[in-house]
Amino acid sequence: MKTDAVFTSNTQSPPVDDRRRQSSRSAAMIGPMRAREPLGATQHGGALELRATGPRVPRGLTSPAAFGLAGLLVTALLISLSAAHTALLLPQSLRQSLGGLAGAFGHVGLDIGLPGLIAALVLMFISYAVALRGARYLSRRAVLASIAALNALVLVTPPLMSTDLFSYIAYGRLGGTYGINPYLYGPNVIAFDPLYHLVGAQWTHTPTAYGPLFTALSYPLAGLNIATNVFAYKGIAALSCLAVCVLVWHAAQLRGMDPVKAVALVGLNPVIVVYGVGGGHNDMLMLALLVAGIYVLLRQREGTGGAMIIAATAVKLTAGMLLPFALAASAGRRVWTSGRARILAGAAIAAALFGAIGLLMFGSGTLHLVGTLQTIQSQGGIHSIPGFLLNALGLGQFNGLVGALLRVGYAISLAWLMWRVWIGELDWITAAGWATVGLLVSAGLLMPWYIAWLIPLAALSSDRRLWITAIGLTSLGLTSL
Repeated sequence: MKTDAVFTSNTQSPPVDDRRRQSSRSAAMIGPMRAREPLGATQHGGALELRATGPRVPRGLTSPAAFGLAGLLVTALLISLSAAHTALLLPQSLRQSLGGLAGAFGHVGLDIGLPGLIAALVLMFISYAVALRGARYLSRRAVLASIAALNALVLVTPPLMSTDLFSYIAYGRLGGTYGINPYLYGPNVIAFDPLYHLVGAQWTHTPTAYGPLFTALSYPLAGLNIATNVFAYKGIAALSCLAVCVLVWHAAQLRGMDPVKAVALVGLNPVIVVYGVGGGHNDMLMLALLVAGIYVLLRQREGTGGAMIIAATAVKLTAGMLLPFALAASAGRRVWTSGRARILAGAAIAAALFGAIGLLMFGSGTLHLVGTLQTIQSQGGIHSIPGFLLNALGLGQFNGLVGALLRVGYAISLAWLMWRVWIGELDWITAAGWATVGLLVSAGLLMPWYIAWLIPLAALSSDRRLWITAIGLTSLGLTSL
């Protein structure tokens, strides 16, 4: 029986004639990649494997990277201690009164102001870069303990720099408490609810932009008080972040990569820590499900992988972008016996399940989801990379035209990336990472925590350029206050 080995390098040795045919194809696949992959990278069955090419490096706490870890912990502690009294760290709706949302350090009374916040974020990013540069010198225990400490520090703060968490609660209350379809109405219809004044003013008339799985999960929390709701969502984000780190660790091992370095890129990332966990964003839950899908695909459990990708999409539609690359990676085999068919079967079953949940709970409301997302993206303006640059140059009137051109260019680049994966010239996770970069660059509305979508994909890629891009976009996310 032939075994499909699309996503991992653990393949059985083919017959001699097959090896000869494969060797010529492998040379064509590997050749274009050597210029961009580090020494020791090889391609097997469409998956990238890294092999150690030098002596083992002792890990410890005596390298400059250890000072990077210390810098991350110190700046995270400073942000946590000052969050309740530094206006710029709080969402606009909380700056007048925190009530029961001050968190564990609300009594400290530290206000670092704009200069202190800028200094803290700059130092945090520099510390992150230093820690990554010397990650090979860091011990597993030091990295994992630092990640746990960072999550614990931002978990007990008020919601940081975003009102999205209050929108989650509002949508849960719309359906769970008042029986109103959150896909058809915004929080403005419950203006009498005590939560309403905490929802961001620009989002009060906006129906939910999230998938049916996440919206359904928000219903059981609707009956809790506001403070309990807030820290429940932050707890979900923190647990999801830790789950992503565990999954990245094991996935990196399957791909022959250094798991310490891969996990450091994700778990120490300031955007993930400050915005993703500190802001309690559901992007972390989406990433946990998505990376779980990647991990099981690497384990050659294609049906489960397809289902997990759809589950992530049922939290946030962005996750669905990974599915075409997973399918392209399994190309070239008979349809009904291939990994591609199993991925499609798993995805179809999950789509039917979540579609049924959506239909039962929200009727035809979920059909409005794409339209809501398009409306939100059209409101980006300067809160996007092209919008910011055009307005800085005094060319804001061309936002619409440039946005349309970028969308066309993005569609073309997606097709090109998928084709390269299909013919075996590009690793599928790397291709999905570059597709995510394109999405972030061309987005009509770019929020800082969207950068988190790229980080796990970059961590599981050996493309140095993708790593550098992920780090560069992290710096951009930290400056978009």
